[in-house]
Amino acid sequence: MKTKIIAMYLPQYHETEENNRWWGEGFTDWVSTKNAEPLFPGHNQPRVPLNENYYDLSQVDVLKEQVQLAKRYGIDGFCFYHYWFSSSFKTLYKPAENYLQHSEIDFPFMFAWDNSSWIRTWSKFKKNANAWSPKKDNATNSAEDNGVLAQLEYGSPEDWKIHFDYLLLFFKDDRYIKISNRPVFILWNNYQRETLLQMRDAWNAWAKENGFNGMYFITRDDPYKDVSGFDSLFNYEPQFSGWLNIGFFGRVFQRIKYLLGKETLKKYSYEKIWKKILKYAYKHPGNFYGAFVRYDDTPRRGKTGKVVAGESASCFEKYFRKLYSLSCLREKELLFLTAWNEWGEGAYLEPDTKDGYAYLDAVSHVVND
Repeated sequence: MKTKIIAMYLPQYHETEENNRWWGEGFTDWVSTKNAEPLFPGHNQPRVPLNENYYDLSQVDVLKEQVQLAKRYGIDGFCFYHYWFSSSFKTLYKPAENYLQHSEIDFPFMFAWDNSSWIRTWSKFKKNANAWSPKKDNATNSAEDNGVLAQLEYGSPEDWKIHFDYLLLFFKDDRYIKISNRPVFILWNNYQRETLLQMRDAWNAWAKENGFNGMYFITRDDPYKDVSGFDSLFNYEPQFSGWLNIGFFGRVFQRIKYLLGKETLKKYSYEKIWKKILKYAYKHPGNFYGAFVRYDDTPRRGKTGKVVAGESASCFEKYFRKLYSLSCLREKELLFLTAWNEWGEGAYLEPDTKDGYAYLDAVSHVVND
């Protein structure tokens, strides 16, 4: 069975009211990418897209060009990150909505709901929250500003229905990825577990009322949390095999540095993480597998970021080939690849000025072997 390669897709490349208000006029992830600085000898920053193609995802032609490129090199679909905070507030939705409205874009897609609050780096409300762009957090802490940019609120069953009805337009599209007539939907985080499980049951019922066999929910595997109750799991890489699996003493040491205000740049080995990915995959046949192209989030996080050092297209091809072959052998429908275009985290397949199309070529070699 040929596993479908689904590339994670970031919609943070078009101007929005929220971007302008939170991080400055005209902010997109390109701003972080362009302003990145090398932090050690040989550090590949800033990374520049081939032909300085700093595109605008509000333009439909850009989506069409990306799809043609992805198809040409063996990618089977995109998984859009979905930012829904409440029944009255969502953001970064325009690329997916444009995609839906243009049926001539012939390429499978799905959603991963990044269900967490957004905060500024200094906010005291750090639990279950994401500091999106620490290097741009210029606002000061004050009584009027607690640092919470967007609060995740699951709300009541009525709110769940509003969310479901919005997504139903996408689910009914023939291009939306389904397993056994069940729309595939990733719940990125397992916070407020009981509420999520109740919402899961409600969405399953509403999906059946609309002609599906229910929903197919996937959540990220996590060695420290209960992730049962979902249809499947996947390992988000390189997080799962990198900084989540550094061992008990490693986690304690990092926590102490954080509390002492001495958090510094964290470097990991590209090859070692890939070996951990394969080791875990062989031992856990039930999960969907996650792969990564490369990783460096210093454009967003500066000296407190994470760098997976030692990347190369040849090394990626070597290990990705093994994981893809294992996934096909075990007849898995999907394999998630981080990422198509997460430039602010150095996780991208798109061509750049340093490596050109080398990573896309690597995927093509693996798929067509």
